[in-house]
Amino acid sequence: MIPRRIVLLHGFTQGGAIWVPIMEAITTRTPIDAPDLPGHGSEANVVSGLARTAQDLALRYGKGAYVGYSMGGRIALHVALAHPEVVSHLVVCSTTAGIDDPHERATRRAADSALAARLLNVGVDTFLTEWLAQPMFASLAVTKHDAEVRATNTAEGLAASLESAGTGTQEPLWDRLHTLSMPVLVVTGENDDKFKALGRRLVECIGDNARHVEVPGAGHAVPFERSADFAALLSAFLR
Repeated sequence: MIPRRIVLLHGFTQGGAIWVPIMEAITTRTPIDAPDLPGHGSEANVVSGLARTAQDLALRYGKGAYVGYSMGGRIALHVALAHPEVVSHLVVCSTTAGIDDPHERATRRAADSALAARLLNVGVDTFLTEWLAQPMFASLAVTKHDAEVRATNTAEGLAASLESAGTGTQEPLWDRLHTLSMPVLVVTGENDDKFKALGRRLVECIGDNARHVEVPGAGHAVPFERSADFAALLSAFLR
């Protein structure tokens, strides 16, 4: 069944407009929304944790297909678990259901706080250069459009996002995933070993209504490295 609408949820340091090339390539005739998430773009002054953001999205957009990349994938999982009645299809890309070990989670939370402090210290431009220099983004060609979208962010907004919605703040969701009954597509890049393993675990925990697709030649930022391939996957899944 074709969904009533598609809601696209971006990753950290991006913004809703990052999805424009994919929106233009999706072949289903369905309304598409791609909001700026808290701490980003037009929502730079909004501070919101994952659960509150999920609630706000469910109320704002209602029933449809929720598609999330990285941070947006974690938010999409929260929407699907807390408000399954509004999620007709779920697509998560290069994401996780959380860190199981409480000590590892605390370590990640401290690392996110340190990253937020550095961001406030060096500013957005320097931080983005450092962020995109990580090995996980090695295969991402940062286009003019990509750079312009990221440049709409503020240091204060991104720092607040790290502190309120970073992976270290998230309670693990793994033991709840079996309750998801909608069709689920998990997408990872062939070259992103960490998230390939997490993708396989997501499918194992969800069950037979989930499937995992690895996009050849892609790294972490699958939708933006292989926009046409990702749009084709979405279009086929949502028909």
